[in-house]
Amino acid sequence: QVQLAESGGGLVQPGGSLRLSCVASGSIFRFVNMVWYRQAPGKQRELVAVISSGGRTNYADSVKGRFTISRDNAKNTVYLQMSSLKPEDTAVYSCKLGTGLKDYWGQGTQVTVSS
Repeated sequence: QVQLAESGGGLVQPGGSLRLSCVASGSIFRFVNMVWYRQAPGKQRELVAVISSGGRTNYADSVKGRFTISRDNAKNTVYLQMSSLKPEDTAVYSCKLGTGLKDYWGQGTQVTVSS
């Protein structure tokens, strides 16, 4: 069983930065892709960024050039560095670990961008 725990969310002013972390339990982390999603109130869940087991990354158009996903396999942790934040980035951010047979989700962390 895999458990994921996100942290790092909070209230930030427009133009500010935050770094989210997602720590995974178990030994499968280094072998799988990791994904950050977000869901704003009243909206569908949106894929934000993906990082493969080999470190390749992909981003939603809405965050390209502002967000950076990275991973530290020694710490079983995936990060989402968010810069130049906008009010429309306000959402609950969650990480997902997929094994191909099952998806595991964290509880999410709230990010609020407001002045």
